[in-house]
Amino acid sequence: MTGRGPGLSVSQFDYDLPPDLIAQEPAAVRDGARLLHLDRAAGVCSHGHVTDLPGLLRPGDLLVVNDTKVFPARLLGRREPSGGRVECFLLARLDEQRWDALLHPGQKLKEGSRAVFGDGDHTLHMEVLKRGSWGRRTVTLTAPQGADVDAVIDAIGHTPLPPYIKRAPDVADRSRYQTIFARARGSVAAPTAGLHFTQSLERALASRGVDRTEVTLHVGYGTFQPIRSDDVESHVVGTEHFEISTQAADAINAALDQGRRIVAVGTTTTRALESAARIGDGRVPAGGAETTLYIRPGHNFRVVGGLVTNFHLPRSSLLVLVSAFAGREAVLVAYGEAVKRRYRFYSYGDAMLIT
Repeated sequence: MTGRGPGLSVSQFDYDLPPDLIAQEPAAVRDGARLLHLDRAAGVCSHGHVTDLPGLLRPGDLLVVNDTKVFPARLLGRREPSGGRVECFLLARLDEQRWDALLHPGQKLKEGSRAVFGDGDHTLHMEVLKRGSWGRRTVTLTAPQGADVDAVIDAIGHTPLPPYIKRAPDVADRSRYQTIFARARGSVAAPTAGLHFTQSLERALASRGVDRTEVTLHVGYGTFQPIRSDDVESHVVGTEHFEISTQAADAINAALDQGRRIVAVGTTTTRALESAARIGDGRVPAGGAETTLYIRPGHNFRVVGGLVTNFHLPRSSLLVLVSAFAGREAVLVAYGEAVKRRYRFYSYGDAMLIT
């Protein structure tokens, strides 16, 4: 079950971050990022690099990663017939033709508005079906001559870098904003804790006796949404879809039965595991489901015993989740130390291990 924090204010999850610590580029080498280790029992932080991870985990630990794949969800085009600029951020596919999307300029794009993206063999036609709030729209996307819409999106779409990365995406982002585990297409944001992993790190973890399995949670736009209310409790997390295979469920439940620690790589993996445990009453069933689980202080963690994560935005649901796992005061002290030691923050930034 999920408990509730004692009237927590969003201001209690704030911290000062110099803008120059927001990473604009990935580390030169994936596992070359720095790693802050927060030991919950001892209440102390230590500092190293992601390559130190095997020595910080125990033989028998089960590492669970998110194998979702980011697709190039940002489309740039023009209105028809005016030719005005249009930006379309695809949030989720609703069926064969309909998508949930964010449009800009939203105020000009009412029901019936049309736009075109790309040209030649790589063209998409868009029509607005329904208006929502904050620029949200239900749209149709079609490709000429019955071409595959996903293939056209892959050809003309742009990597959906987060808004705090103040540069245009480049060719390198196509691979770098993707984990080595990426398999299941469907995310509009990377599960960024997984960006630090390499094949060599995988081998070192295996040599240490650390097992690994994968689950899927497709990361939605809600990961970027701030908590707009002063009251932490009133925030609503957007719906996201997750899938757990029979093989993964068996591995996770075996670890639970044997008392082995399960270490989630990322907040998305954490939400998938804890959501599944709610469905299975402490067990993790195979299958897929939608989740709106909002993890905040008071949550009873039934699966996750360790967490690899990046550093998150102030006043965000992700920082609230990490605080629920490690304690708000301890997390904010660790973040203060990370700022002092000039760690790099957010999606392309450094990493944190909480045990």
